Amino acid sequence: MSALFGHIKGAFTGAVTQRKGLLAEAHNGLLFLDEIGELGVDEQAMLLRAIEDKRFMPFGSDKESSSNFQLIAGTNKNLFRQVEKGQFREDLLSRINLWTYQLPSLKQRIEDLEVNIEYELEKNAQKYGSLVSFNKSAKDDYLRFAKSAEAEWRCNFRDLNASITRMSTLAKGGRINTQVVKDEITRLKQNWQLGTDSSPETDIAKFVNKPIDLFDQSQLVAVIKVCKQSATAAEAGRTLFNVSRLNKTSANDSHRVSQFLSKFNLDFKKIKGDY
Repeated sequence: MSALFGHIKGAFTGAVTQRKGLLAEAHNGLLFLDEIGELGVDEQAMLLRAIEDKRFMPFGSDKESSSNFQLIAGTNKNLFRQVEKGQFREDLLSRINLWTYQLPSLKQRIEDLEVNIEYELEKNAQKYGSLVSFNKSAKDDYLRFAKSAEAEWRCNFRDLNASITRMSTLAKGGRINTQVVKDEITRLKQNWQLGTDSSPETDIAKFVNKPIDLFDQSQLVAVIKVCKQSATAAEAGRTLFNVSRLNKTSANDSHRVSQFLSKFNLDFKKIKGDY
């Protein structure tokens, strides 16, 4: 609350000076609020009024302040579901949901991976004062894995940043070799596996109530995994049919996913839990 709306001196323990707050600083400018879904209900109510009336009350003050700002908000949550759960105000969502843009994940923009690897290496060089680079075979191995279906990139560029930092730290003589890459691939797989809340067998039992052939099980496990990691059925289709879709003049990726899932009386929303 203090960070957004500011506070007066003595408003709480430790408030030894007055704080202006982000809304006041954004007067006649632009305010970007990342992870707006994490705001508490009180802050949501205050923000709604600030957006509508351009006025707000700094913490501990009995005098209103004003700010004429434009707002851009970011979130990794489904705010409509948050509204249903009572965790986000519907009137605030209606106010901020004028234009919505879904940013593609690292998995969706895998063609950007190589240039971002170089960017992370350059950042590390500036930060630590030493340039680290890949051996050719090591880079080929890393890119092969990074672009494969095994690479989940669940936390997007945060995963990539951590991965490059680890390999740069472990590189001897400023060169990332194949052994460093091999160890890092193992580490990434383990990290993503630890973040999985269910086994393939659990997924099958959860979604399918009848025995199915082992052949169908293996396919279904892979499809469920990709669907869980994808924001939309179209994204899942692009991942699952990444080769065959290139030979189609009009690739309806979401329809192909729906067709496969319908054989087991499933759909994308059920797998994602959006029902």
